[in-house]
Amino acid sequence: MLKKILIGSLLTIAALYLGTPLAAAETRAVETPYGAVTQPFKLHQVGDTPVYYIVGKSGVPDAVNEGHTSNAGFVVTSEGVVVFDVLGTPALGYRMLQRIREVTELPIKLIVISHYHADHIYGLQAFKQHAGDPPVLAHRGTLGYVGGSSGSQGEDAERRLAQRREALFPWVDENTYIVVPDQVFDDDKQFRIGGVDFELKYLGPAHAPGDAVMLVHNYGVLFGGDVLYGGRIPFLDSPETDVGKWMEGLAYIAGLKEQVRYIVPGHGSLSDNAQEVVNTTRDYILYVQAAMAVAVKEMVPFDEAYENTDWSRYENMPAFAASNRGNAYRIYLEEEAKAF
Repeated sequence: MLKKILIGSLLTIAALYLGTPLAAAETRAVETPYGAVTQPFKLHQVGDTPVYYIVGKSGVPDAVNEGHTSNAGFVVTSEGVVVFDVLGTPALGYRMLQRIREVTELPIKLIVISHYHADHIYGLQAFKQHAGDPPVLAHRGTLGYVGGSSGSQGEDAERRLAQRREALFPWVDENTYIVVPDQVFDDDKQFRIGGVDFELKYLGPAHAPGDAVMLVHNYGVLFGGDVLYGGRIPFLDSPETDVGKWMEGLAYIAGLKEQVRYIVPGHGSLSDNAQEVVNTTRDYILYVQAAMAVAVKEMVPFDEAYENTDWSRYENMPAFAASNRGNAYRIYLEEEAKAF
């Protein structure tokens, strides 16, 4: 803990020296039991509804962004709060809990997790330890990540945790652990809390094996997890990604346009146009897939194919430098597998 406090203090001093404005509530260093958070942590409200969300930065989780790269949100009901995703470190999860407490003192009734990737789940530890141990609900497919049904995925989770302990120290350290879901569901699940109707729909495996979205019927809000990306490059560079199922999931979401007024994606900005955010994600995936399919058909080596592809419509989007080449290579390998 002393090491965390010292590092947090040094970050604050460095920010003052560099002229970073710390007076504003969103940018000052905030101490947590898991290390100081210096990242802007603005809480957004969806229209005039009791639905709120936090937007992470675009990019790979690192010490500069303190792992704050994903989105998360919550819905306040008369009985308590339903949380959707919890960010990428225990410290960020604690900050999220603090922001919830600025809105309401009602209990955290349930935490829904869109999928079990580190940037969406490490904040669970803070909720378990400081919010009354609320139940965590996720799709059954997420169990593999923590070793519940697939040993290899469990090993991947441990490797990722080891990597994050290095890349995100002190916010992820030897005391950080992965919280397993308390409850799981299969294809879909409906429930009501405090007069608000919620619906979970399984759309995976798309970006990940357990991909699920949450529709808040009363307010026309869809929390999309990483099936949807708002104005930034999606992440496809994973052996768990299934582009075909992803397209099916996007078609399903597009069909909800009469029910959905707002979409909170897993990364990127809120959209009040359901079709727009679906199209942005879908069109990018289809473009990469088409380009790599042609390259494989014509037996063009990947490096050459990548250099010859016109990326101009995407190269200025957030996360292009971090994700695009890896995405293209992953799809290239898939197209090769189809060809042979």
